[in-house]
Amino acid sequence: MREPAEVRRRRILAVVQSRGSARVSDLAAELEVSVVTVRRDVEELARRGALRRGHGVVRPVVPVARPARSAAPYDRGDAVAVVVPERHAYLNETLHGARGVLEEAGIRIALHIAPQADGAERPIVESALAGGARGLLIAPRWRGADEEDADARWLAETGVPTVLMERRPDRGGPLHAVDSVCSDHWYGVHLAVEHLVALGHRRIVLAARDDSPTARAVRAAFAGIAAARPEIEDWCVVLSAPASRSGRGAAAPAPLDLAALLRRRRATGALLHGDVDALMLVQQLADAGVRVPQDCSVVAYDDVVAALGSVPLTAVAPPKAEVGRAAAELLLRRLAFEHGTATVPEAVRRVELLPRLEVRGSAQTPPGDAR
Repeated sequence: MREPAEVRRRRILAVVQSRGSARVSDLAAELEVSVVTVRRDVEELARRGALRRGHGVVRPVVPVARPARSAAPYDRGDAVAVVVPERHAYLNETLHGARGVLEEAGIRIALHIAPQADGAERPIVESALAGGARGLLIAPRWRGADEEDADARWLAETGVPTVLMERRPDRGGPLHAVDSVCSDHWYGVHLAVEHLVALGHRRIVLAARDDSPTARAVRAAFAGIAAARPEIEDWCVVLSAPASRSGRGAAAPAPLDLAALLRRRRATGALLHGDVDALMLVQQLADAGVRVPQDCSVVAYDDVVAALGSVPLTAVAPPKAEVGRAAAELLLRRLAFEHGTATVPEAVRRVELLPRLEVRGSAQTPPGDAR
């Protein structure tokens, strides 16, 4: 005989209250009903304000006070979903930094690669959470503000501890109260400009990508810093990789002719983001008869492969591995509360780590400088 709906819902509430959280799939198995039936029950209970629901996870409205455990704080087999964009070598070190911290704590990483498509992260995250992931580390691609806006609300409501890596949420937006760890890209650009200005460069060009939050932060920082430096006589910002520009239906601009731009603006210094584009542009300069650093000083931004070029490039090195480690440590604190080893949740944190400058000799005093 089928169990009345109200009786089943009381059982769901009892399980959730006793455990502090429960997966919809586990509830369905224990109650011997379909997942669809449990989802309907959960929706009705959430509508009444009796519980909170996330993606595949149900929690009580008031957190359950649990005594601290003396055993290990995490269960063997616990998994954390890590979601990073496809073809994004910059985040490889971040991923390895997070992996070391989580594996040391006995937590398994389930790595997911998001393809280059609008909205690719959401179905991946939902599938990972439905499969039992207890937490989420994510670096959304966010090629533009529209993608960030579209992802912000559902990311803020995953129902599991979530930490953003190398992403800075908008103030007052849905993700403002979500833990995040990122590099201080303003400071990284400051290091590059300070280095070039100290060498005597007064006319500087930034060639940067425009297809990620990091790229947009670098462009904005350079414009503000260059405009505020009285020593800089001329500066400009151009797109280093025309194909990276987002926006459907827009005609792709012509490839950047950096040598011609430098000659036209009489620039002697260039900041190039990211590394692969920087190496390609340095080769383009060599083909056009512009020597680095004799004719033009170059500083790269990212320092993933900057040291491997025929001319090893001085580069701004964001603390990629440290970002991953800090993000994983934040997530562990959240998971500790979920497991009952911490009785009070910690304040939400927005962590910024400072990049460093790796000097390799691709920048020197500009030609003709009296010093």
